[in-house]
Amino acid sequence: MSQNSKSFASQADLEVKRVSFDRLSEHAYAYTAEGDPNTGIVIGDDAVMVIDTQATPAMAQDVIRRVREVTDKPIKYVLLSHYHAVRVLGASAYQPEHIIASQDTYDLIVERGEQDKASEIGRFPRLFSNVETVPPGLTWPTLTFSGRMTLWLGQLEVQILQLGRGHTKGDTVVWLPKDRILFSGDLVEFDATPYAGDAYFQDWPQTLDRLAALQPAKLVPGRGAALQTPEQVAAGLSGTRAFVSELYESVQAGARAGADLKTVYRETYAKLAQRYGHWVIFAHCMPFDVTRAYDEAQGHADPRIWTAERDLEMWRALERD
Repeated sequence: MSQNSKSFASQADLEVKRVSFDRLSEHAYAYTAEGDPNTGIVIGDDAVMVIDTQATPAMAQDVIRRVREVTDKPIKYVLLSHYHAVRVLGASAYQPEHIIASQDTYDLIVERGEQDKASEIGRFPRLFSNVETVPPGLTWPTLTFSGRMTLWLGQLEVQILQLGRGHTKGDTVVWLPKDRILFSGDLVEFDATPYAGDAYFQDWPQTLDRLAALQPAKLVPGRGAALQTPEQVAAGLSGTRAFVSELYESVQAGARAGADLKTVYRETYAKLAQRYGHWVIFAHCMPFDVTRAYDEAQGHADPRIWTAERDLEMWRALERD
């Protein structure tokens, strides 16, 4: 890895991605774009739910256009799988009756929403290319829950579940028991690197076990293609688990040995690149992932807040020769 030539985060990623809009059942669609953040769509008898909004209202318009190709039912609900800006700042485009999130996600927006917004806009210039369409302020939930919530879209049961911490402490999934389809948010990725800068490494594998216990027939991950067979679902779950577990194991071993963060980063990067280096946003995620894992291994139970300034300081410290 050439440290001097590596652009910050995803600033060099300017290639427009090809969008897929896949029908998973009469009630469920997946909006995916070659490793960019995914959006899920649930179509009930009388209303539509959108799961994760895209990064800006301008980008959300493409989701709306595709939804309108398959239904004219109103988009009444937006569900936030977690608080990250690339998932929530497009919400205003849908003009929903309600924005739903876990209470933990709401609390994270209060605590660090403004800092996260500035941080992510700096990391993803392509995703925020129409950032002027984002209204001032933050995306605020209008309905919150703890643990579980059931919503009925006519006769369609939609379970909104908080099954444990992983990608963040507020992670929320949507489960359609009739169709056995799961929308996982960033708890699961497929051929895409899990971002773990705000993660709970020791909890994440157990949370994945709870997702697997639902026995999904199909799964829409946070990034990557929709998983449309039980075998693909298993691969998405096991791949995410392996990455998270191997990264934390490597970082924990280095921290126990007394190695500094930069040394642990170099060793862990080299170790994981062999198996995961081809995954989308690998080079972007690794400095953030290792920094958080190093903190957790040293007893910092909760993630520190990322700011635009902290992002750049961390990047310079780890990536310069």
